[in-house]
Amino acid sequence: MKNQVFPYLRNFNAKSRIVVLSGAGVSQESGLATFRDNDGLWEEYNVHEVATPEAWLKNPEMVQGFYNARRKQMLGVSPNLAHEYLARLEDQFEVCIITQNVDDLHERAGSRNVIHLHGELRKCRSTLDSRLVYEVDGWELSMEDKCDLGGVLRPHVVWFGEEVPLMEEALSIVRKSDVLIVVGTSLSVYPAAGLVGEVAPGVAVFVIDPSEVNLARYNKVCHIREKATVGVKNLVLKMLDY
Repeated sequence: MKNQVFPYLRNFNAKSRIVVLSGAGVSQESGLATFRDNDGLWEEYNVHEVATPEAWLKNPEMVQGFYNARRKQMLGVSPNLAHEYLARLEDQFEVCIITQNVDDLHERAGSRNVIHLHGELRKCRSTLDSRLVYEVDGWELSMEDKCDLGGVLRPHVVWFGEEVPLMEEALSIVRKSDVLIVVGTSLSVYPAAGLVGEVAPGVAVFVIDPSEVNLARYNKVCHIREKATVGVKNLVLKMLDY
């Protein structure tokens, strides 16, 4: 792997700004079900019944129950080596993690600068004023739980059909990066997948995923065909020792 990685680190130094784009494949190794795999959540649930604004209007109890179950599952697992080694990068470098995941495993592993593009399971927000965001105590959010204005609280996640509010911030961060690490995502979910195309010319991009990923449209990409725990650990150790 050293010979594979070395050419992409020629301009790498202690002041390099590292941005990580993480996807469901990272959390999957901690035991969390993904949405899009053959045995993923969408095989059991219809996306239109649990992850759209229309689903909430039609059957909010079902939607609330779905996210309660996901929150309960999340609290029963722990960060894995991929989360832990990404957190170790902060010992020496400026790091920002932009994640498509709604779990808190990056934070629990020690990462301090995390942007959740698709929201956060540990939070809920008002249905009357989206600016009113609260921490969820435990795993269960009840239809009886209300915001300060008296409105029902909904999961603080981005549903299909909703805008990604942190997308502009993520674009700005990626455009200023010196190294981009993409891990646990097939780069097929937009708009997040479009972030890779926003790096400046000459920026090294590492894609860590055991599957075939379409990288033909990108320049200077090193594809490390390993699962997240293995690929991240090996790459981070090279970077810390570079």
